[in-house]
Amino acid sequence: MRQSKLFTKTRKEAPADEVSKNAELLIRGGFIHKEMAGVYSYLPLGFRVLKKIENIIREEMNSIGGQEILMSSFQPKENWEKTGRWETMDDLYKVSDSSGREVALGPTHEEIVVPILKNYITSYKDFLLSSPLAIYQIQNKFRMEIRAKSGMLRGREFIMKDMYSFHASKEDFENFYNKMKDVYKTIFKKAGIGHLTYMTFASGGTFSKYSHEFQTITPVGEDTIYIDEASGVAINQEVFNDEVLGQLNLKKEKLVEQKAIEVGNIFDLKTKYSEPFDLTYTDPKGEKHTILMGCYGIGLGRLLGTVVEVLSDDKGIIWPESIAPFAVHLLSLGEDEAVLKEAEKVYENLQKNNIEVLFDDRREISAGEKFADADLLGIPYRVVVSERSIKENGMEIKKRNEEKGKIISLNELLKILKNNV
Repeated sequence: MRQSKLFTKTRKEAPADEVSKNAELLIRGGFIHKEMAGVYSYLPLGFRVLKKIENIIREEMNSIGGQEILMSSFQPKENWEKTGRWETMDDLYKVSDSSGREVALGPTHEEIVVPILKNYITSYKDFLLSSPLAIYQIQNKFRMEIRAKSGMLRGREFIMKDMYSFHASKEDFENFYNKMKDVYKTIFKKAGIGHLTYMTFASGGTFSKYSHEFQTITPVGEDTIYIDEASGVAINQEVFNDEVLGQLNLKKEKLVEQKAIEVGNIFDLKTKYSEPFDLTYTDPKGEKHTILMGCYGIGLGRLLGTVVEVLSDDKGIIWPESIAPFAVHLLSLGEDEAVLKEAEKVYENLQKNNIEVLFDDRREISAGEKFADADLLGIPYRVVVSERSIKENGMEIKKRNEEKGKIISLNELLKILKNNV
């Protein structure tokens, strides 16, 4: 893509009311546009990152047998009344039409997915053949977030991957749940923050003793966790007491306190949502059994924002190669025709070799401004064509997190990128 054709522009300053680093850098780089507190639109560069994250998640959900669907955002009030959450969920958006009919704007989808399944599961023949049955979607969610002040980390409208699993037995559920722990670890590793992310024991609420959060270490995190670095086990502050430490075989004196951002969670729902809708199956003896459930969530925007929080410096973002909007940022410096011709040649070769490239072909922008923009946008490889590089029979390549670049030939460039991107 030619940067001269990109309708967005970089900015030197972020909106004055933005206090989080993730929103500041993403807005300045033209990745997102702020509509209001907690609500953002994805612009071309940000949308590309979002799709990379989405593809990583989708690949992992499919690998464990997940079936993707897309559920409605409007949800019947009656469903929420059945589960008792119409009156008890504080951040639920309730919308009325001109007739006075009320619906919920979906913050989560247990109240939709269970009634859907009820149409297709009646006997063990329907259920056990596809067990474990896991259904997921990637879709906008809405929550009445009062403290929408952390950029992409705490939104009123956000994109979430939510998966729901359905099981005939506790053993079947536990096998799947444990597999999901590993799947989530793989997702965060692929997204570039696996080395900073810990599976963390947390309160399971009214329907489970523990849930598991995936917490990424950062000084700006809103959660406090305690990590046993030897085992890699962590515990959330809300369940931090001697009884729980004993149950988890953790020694208080060996735990390290850290601030963290929750980037995902998994829950044992038991029959909390299947029971109100009478989601059951009949066994070969004709006996009815209530189906067990689990749920597994990842906020894509929150994950994107977390990456920016933990993988950036004072110049801008440092995208992991797996989710960067482009693999290469090609810069053409100066007005010399030989430079422009060589840069065009490099651009064409990168495209022919299916290497994603953003070509800064803007003529009215100084070299200093181009370098500053490249640092801000954070694309993994910066390739510069200039009079100096042409004299040395090549172009300069530098990774975003490196201090100095080196001159290489076009063939060397293609070899490096094919091996690493």
